[in-house]
Amino acid sequence: MFGMFKGSKAARYVSRGVQCLASALLVLAGSAVQAGPVLERIKSSGELKVCIWPDYYGITYRNPKTQQLSGIDIDLSAQLARQLGVRLTYVDSSFVNLVTDVTSDRCDVAMFAVGVLPQRAERLRFTAPYLASDIFGVTTRSSRVIRQWADIDQPGVRVAVQAGTFMEPVMRERLKQATMVVIRPPQTRETELEAGRVDVFMTDYPYSRRLLDNADWARLVAPPQAFHVLPYAYAVKPGDEAWFKEVDAFVSRIKADGTLAAAASRHGLREIMLAR
Repeated sequence: MFGMFKGSKAARYVSRGVQCLASALLVLAGSAVQAGPVLERIKSSGELKVCIWPDYYGITYRNPKTQQLSGIDIDLSAQLARQLGVRLTYVDSSFVNLVTDVTSDRCDVAMFAVGVLPQRAERLRFTAPYLASDIFGVTTRSSRVIRQWADIDQPGVRVAVQAGTFMEPVMRERLKQATMVVIRPPQTRETELEAGRVDVFMTDYPYSRRLLDNADWARLVAPPQAFHVLPYAYAVKPGDEAWFKEVDAFVSRIKADGTLAAAASRHGLREIMLAR
């Protein structure tokens, strides 16, 4: 089901679209507010501060029982710190606080599969993308309301999205008959769905794996064709060309030397990895 893009014309189209979108957004972001010499500060302090969203399964996830972090960007941020020869400090962030955290220097780079959106690119600068995901629905196995994708945008259906994620503006635009419900902490999409207050929630490939791997009550609802595929990249504060080039070059290296492929395989994300 998740292999719907792999090796297809859609995959090639998505790859070309990702490259064009990323290039356009880099031009847009290049005119934003100037930043200080981040790379010099990192080397002089010996510390790399990386923003993560610790609730992002497969990406940057903190196990609530062990407090251990895992995910593709935990592995890759550690690799970046090793290559820079500095210690690594994680800064908890979120998609809601992403722009503020990066532009206020709470962290040097956001490494948690940040969707490359035009509104974000007005304030941030993105590297080349390394993952790309479509939107999927998650409902309960017992649901009689949602059996297939076509059931989602229907009168009376309550569709949940996480505040600050790219699903929020996309579903607001695409839903014509259903009611969108924006979920903000401390509420979660899972608890609202289990409680019956929503009928389905929208998410991406990595987060859907959390439910499929850990919740026997969850059922995936996949679009019959590409719905809204979005590239994911790393984000830095605009204006510091040396630091941007360092992070962007890192993305190129991990694609070329197999580091990205190995990390994607470890965390079940090969299906959405962008090799070039």
